[in-house]
Amino acid sequence: MVVSKLTKMGGSHLLDTNIIIAFYDRDPKVLNRITRHKIYIPSIVIGELWFGAEKSANKLSNQKQIEALIDHVTILPITEETSKHYGTIKNELKQKGKPIPENDIWISAIAREFSIVLVTRDQHFSNISDIRIETW
Repeated sequence: MVVSKLTKMGGSHLLDTNIIIAFYDRDPKVLNRITRHKIYIPSIVIGELWFGAEKSANKLSNQKQIEALIDHVTILPITEETSKHYGTIKNELKQKGKPIPENDIWISAIAREFSIVLVTRDQHFSNISDIRIETW
């Protein structure tokens, strides 16, 4: 399910790819917390999951996992507003001399746009201002 228009989502959580993979791996930390929050997934993360499935030895199984996930979560798309946040974040990181992967800038832009907590295990997100981060 893709959402076209949303408001600020203070009590919700946006999951990074590494958290979804931990969920697939049945990580108890993630399983314990994921059911206690309203969960959103950036469209970029879905793309990263599809890429992982395409290059995996278990392509069909992984594709089915992604399809099942898509049926049960809300996917946040890139909007015009997201693009503005992306430009600001990328410039801030460039000025700090702290580049991060492009996809992670987009994920951060969605987190900032919707004032939603980003759940990740990647430390480089801490270089971005005005987003809240949790590590599960």
